[in-house]
Amino acid sequence: MAKNKKQESSPAPTPPGSLTFLKLGGSLITDKAKPSTPRLDVLNRTAGEVAAARAQSPGLQLILGHGSGSFGHVPAKRHGTRDGVSTREEWLGFTEVWWQASALNRLVIECLRNADLPALSFPVSSAAFGTGGQFAGWDIGPLQAALDAGVLPVVYGDVVFDQQRGGTIFSTEDIFAFLARNLKPERILLAGLEQGVYAGFPEKQELIPEITPTNFERVAPELSGSAATDVTGGMASKVRLMLALTQELPSLQTAIFSGAEPGGIQRALLGESLGTHIHSPEVNS
Repeated sequence: MAKNKKQESSPAPTPPGSLTFLKLGGSLITDKAKPSTPRLDVLNRTAGEVAAARAQSPGLQLILGHGSGSFGHVPAKRHGTRDGVSTREEWLGFTEVWWQASALNRLVIECLRNADLPALSFPVSSAAFGTGGQFAGWDIGPLQAALDAGVLPVVYGDVVFDQQRGGTIFSTEDIFAFLARNLKPERILLAGLEQGVYAGFPEKQELIPEITPTNFERVAPELSGSAATDVTGGMASKVRLMLALTQELPSLQTAIFSGAEPGGIQRALLGESLGTHIHSPEVNS
């Protein structure tokens, strides 16, 4: 298979004050086939790459997010938490999902701190609420203050109280979408195991270099969910959400790429074009 030519470009300087959202996917930082199993070597490496990128590009503003992988997704699927919470058993499941998601977050924060990053967690379970699975409110003033102070805000897929469903789950992409509408980042980078979005996954027949509203109907049948337990929809859901967001924010650039290759996250943060790009037709990638 031919290499995506975009991957051959060299990093460009990050403009001062530019805001980037970076997600460390659950498939990247955990073993999704084994419940509650982190990949600590990957977490430590990626934390080092984030620290190196921030040191090399002091103008980079960053919000880091991470998936729940084999921590939160397993109990969430067992209890059907994303679809709603009402019975005592479902509320026990709600708290179990919170516990597992927060357990992984503590490991992520520890690795970031070990890399001398000023990381601070912003869980939506304690500050946001939903209506019908959508954000109904979240005061992001403290998160903005953290950015202004040079602190690294960390968000993650988490349970939330919902006025219609009782409770539900907001994925990291849901959180990024809410924050993007309010903070207007230049880029959203989603780092997982795969090189990008493939046609014919899991056979990985062809890497799709870019997805826009113009070609989405053609590539949509090729998209699939996740190869492992993922209650928030897997790759197909990520692509649809990011594409909708770029239509709302035409200047936004989104990339889905591999964080498994050493150095990839650092290069992406510094401006190198990797993986599959999702963008508005008005923007040249």
